[in-house]
Amino acid sequence: MGWWIALAILVLLAILPLGVSVIYNEDGPLIRVIAGFIKIKVFPRKKKAKKEKPKKEKKKKKKKEEAEPKTPEETPDTVSEEQPAADTTPKEEEFLEDIPEEPKSGGSILDFLPLVKLGIDFLGEFFSRKLRVNVLELKITLGGGDPCDLATNYGRAWAAIGNLWPKLEEFFVIKKRDVNIQCDFTADKTLIAARLDISITLGRLLGLVFRYAWKALVTFLKIRKKRKGGAVK
Repeated sequence: MGWWIALAILVLLAILPLGVSVIYNEDGPLIRVIAGFIKIKVFPRKKKAKKEKPKKEKKKKKKKEEAEPKTPEETPDTVSEEQPAADTTPKEEEFLEDIPEEPKSGGSILDFLPLVKLGIDFLGEFFSRKLRVNVLELKITLGGGDPCDLATNYGRAWAAIGNLWPKLEEFFVIKKRDVNIQCDFTADKTLIAARLDISITLGRLLGLVFRYAWKALVTFLKIRKKRKGGAVK
């Protein structure tokens, strides 16, 4: 029975969606992290209210300071002869801390290129329809007093979206979309409101991470063996 429960938990974790929700409107940006049905706001953060000390405590401190007799400040002449003078000579450690470290030289670009290729392959596979766009909302309100300029900008905006949309569908699975462009002849400036919810299942994410982590380890071992002078297969 325990094995079935553990298997069910693993399956649920594998299909657990993880993602980010980004909203922008007149209130500014809002970013939330999504884990299943849980949404955690990460930006903007709540400002912590500063705690002010009660006035009674401040008055008590002032009264104590007034009641206590002030001791005369010691001058260099009043220092007792028995006390040894402070050693003002700079120590060797202070000089060593101020010396900047020598810049390290770069590594071989031939060893670096395989890691770059591996990173590009990872990003290409990660964005190759592995991410799901649950919500994509875009509302653009074009403002301006000249009707001719508004009409021109209106056509350009739809043309830009028409060129961008096939690229988005190539990389993402878009579940819900809502794009709207309108003109407002009474507005002085162009306004935009957008929302983007992106998610990926934990199973897919871990599968990609482990697979490319293994490839990165194999590549690193080949590079290290090459630097030691061994034959690389």
